[in-house]
Amino acid sequence: MNDAAPAPTPAPAPRRARVRAPELIGKGGWLNTGGKELTLADLRGRIVILDFWTFCCINCLHVLDELRELEEKHRDTVVIIGVHSPKFVHEAEHAAVVDAVERYEVHHPVLDDPELATWKQYAVRAWPTLVVIDPEGYVVAQHAGEGHAHAIERLVEELEAEHEAKGTLRRGDGPYVAPEPVATDLRFPGKAALLPSGNLLVSDSTRHQLVELAADGESVVRRIGSGERGFGPEAFSEPQGLALLPDGRVVVADTVNHALRVFDPATGAVETVAGTGRQWWQGSPTSGPALEVDLSSPWDVAWWQGRVWIAMAGVHQLWTWDPEAGTVQVAAGTTNEGLVDGPAAEAWFAQPSGLAAAGDRLWIADSETSALRYVEREEEGYVVRSAVGTGLFDFGHRDGDAAQALLQHPLGVTALPDGSVAVCDTYNHALRRFDPATGQVTTLATDLREPSGAVLVGEDIVVVESARHRLTRLRLPEEAVRVESVAHRTQRAATEVAPGTLRLDVVFQAPAGQKLDTRYGPSTRLLVSSTPPELLAEGEGAGTDLFRDLVLNPDVTEGVLHVSAMAASCDDDPANEYPACHVHQQDWGVPVVVAEDGAARLPLVLAGMDG
Repeated sequence: MNDAAPAPTPAPAPRRARVRAPELIGKGGWLNTGGKELTLADLRGRIVILDFWTFCCINCLHVLDELRELEEKHRDTVVIIGVHSPKFVHEAEHAAVVDAVERYEVHHPVLDDPELATWKQYAVRAWPTLVVIDPEGYVVAQHAGEGHAHAIERLVEELEAEHEAKGTLRRGDGPYVAPEPVATDLRFPGKAALLPSGNLLVSDSTRHQLVELAADGESVVRRIGSGERGFGPEAFSEPQGLALLPDGRVVVADTVNHALRVFDPATGAVETVAGTGRQWWQGSPTSGPALEVDLSSPWDVAWWQGRVWIAMAGVHQLWTWDPEAGTVQVAAGTTNEGLVDGPAAEAWFAQPSGLAAAGDRLWIADSETSALRYVEREEEGYVVRSAVGTGLFDFGHRDGDAAQALLQHPLGVTALPDGSVAVCDTYNHALRRFDPATGQVTTLATDLREPSGAVLVGEDIVVVESARHRLTRLRLPEEAVRVESVAHRTQRAATEVAPGTLRLDVVFQAPAGQKLDTRYGPSTRLLVSSTPPELLAEGEGAGTDLFRDLVLNPDVTEGVLHVSAMAASCDDDPANEYPACHVHQQDWGVPVVVAEDGAARLPLVLAGMDG
């Protein structure tokens, strides 16, 4: 008989507390449900993916495209719910959300949350954010940024198996109800170009076509493209920018195909001249043979100084395509999102979406900073300067001196004969004018519904009224229309932080089955700055740790922290000689206000965390 005391039984590993998903609420109501109000109880038994998005955000649009395949493959077990959470005042208008849902072919229910009620309930801090809810109604993962479709796909498969075995999975049709189609010649057109024939070529973005209109801007001459989303000689995917080449052909920014196409009006032929059809990610080549380099949501194009300049909205840069050499390369921008002027290689943009060549300047509609900017060449190279606009969070409708004038998410810019430029001030539904000679901003026309581009035709300017599905011809007036000045800041509530030292923690957990990629050195990067720059006494700059102690300036009580984080992970399978690797990247602009009882730690979630 053994009288020794038995060994203690090991304590079970503590389980993470399960978090019940908060209810979905939004004053704007529901879209794509046939008028039905949805609750989480209605969705019990299904895997629910909440997509917090806003339609101005290019990263959000990328996520919509990433989710299409998953949505189709798992349509009997997964319900995707878009939670529209506006940044700009215009985006809080219900009619604008209705338009955006059709414009971007969102084929799942959408909750219009103009006051960010559900955003706050889920403690979301960035656009886009994805939240996964299991069939029993518990939050199991949250991902900020884009590029997480592979991780969510794997999680969905695990949840399907787990809840099928438990008997808690309910298969069947989802709650999506398609709206009735509307018959119009154009549907959310993007840009227009004047052809040598005098006809107008329009990118009919939502119908994935180009449309040639007669000189009257109304009569359809022909359609180019099948009208179905695709990538081939007969297909486009949400084309936007158009630019006439010296030989009479037209280069097309085939936005969601991440490619440049060339259309020959004489023959009707379409060919791909740049891009692979794949989206560019951090670490991919930034120059080389045009058909071998990935692009990212090219939104507009312009012929300037012997090359085609590309507004690469998806990575906040300008690129160029050299038709003779058959090459592409980055021309300006760092991929960081914001408004920073200076040498082209050091400048920051935020979704450049409109371009116009005017002599020695290339004008840029920098949409997310609500800014008008330009590139010009000096002895040391290209430099970027801002004419109107101050940053990511200030916008409105204000005329006057450029230093205090305000725009709201402009998407187009057009050079005028007198050296001034017309700006399609999209979210203000207006056409504005900036005169470099006087430094003044005036309003030329109002009551234009989401103007996104314009082209000169004789003494008139023809404006693409995207949300009215038409072109509108205006005579350039001698005097501007006077409108009441309005200024706004983004609706996001500021985060209260304690004075002194603020601990910034970017929380990253590699998706299941992956690990950090350390083969070539540090696999993470953190870049921090602030507006105003004086907000940070210490902690600005780049580093490889995903945490940092920031010291706040006691003389500055509010501002915005700009945080850019990146982490690389690869499949964790020793038997796989060529593991698939993924880059996770997210930019945050976090409004902060200093308060004595504020938080001493600011956590930001970069990638998925299993719940």
